[in-house]
Amino acid sequence: PEVMEAAVAAGACMINDIYALRKPGALATVARMDVPVCLMHMKGTPATMQNAPRYEDIGREIREFLQSRIDACGLGGVDRERIVIDPGFGFGKTRQHNHTLIGHLESFTGMGVPVLIGVSRKKFVRSLTRVASRQTLDRVSALLALMAVEQGARFVRVHNVDVTRKLLGQTNGLVSDPRSPVN
Repeated sequence: PEVMEAAVAAGACMINDIYALRKPGALATVARMDVPVCLMHMKGTPATMQNAPRYEDIGREIREFLQSRIDACGLGGVDRERIVIDPGFGFGKTRQHNHTLIGHLESFTGMGVPVLIGVSRKKFVRSLTRVASRQTLDRVSALLALMAVEQGARFVRVHNVDVTRKLLGQTNGLVSDPRSPVN
C-alpha cells in the first residue's frame, strides 16, 4: 500500500497490481484513491509461479479468480469503472498456457471490464520465433498485441510503442478510434 500511495503522489495514473489487491491494506488503499487499478492473475508468488504450474481449465480458472477479485473490489469500495483486468501472461503459466490464453482472450473481454495484456518480449514470445533479436521480438509482440486488440483488449503493455502503434495503426483505422489502446 505504501508504494501505491507514493506512486500516485508522484503522478502515477494507474495502479498495476500483480497481486490483484490481495496484500493486506492494498484494497482499502486503492478504494481511497481516484485512479484505475489493474488486477492481474498470477498463480503462486513471483518466487514459485513457474514451478510446474497446472490448470484443469486455464481460461475458466483465471476468469473465476479475476471475477472474485472484481467482486472483492466492489465490496471494498472500488467502483467497477476503475477496474482493468490482466490474465497475467507469463505469471505462473507455461508456454502452452500462454499460447492458449492469447487465442481465447474474448472470454476475458466479456467480463464487463477492460482487459490489459502484457506479452511484449516475454519468454513465450521468444518461443514463437527462431531469431531472438530485439527487433524480431518487438514485431512478434506487436502482432500478439494486434491479436489481443482484435479480440477486444483495450490496453496493451509494450516495450516498443513505435512498432506496436504503427502495426495497429495500419489495421482498420484503430489509431483514429479514441477507444483504441494505441491512443
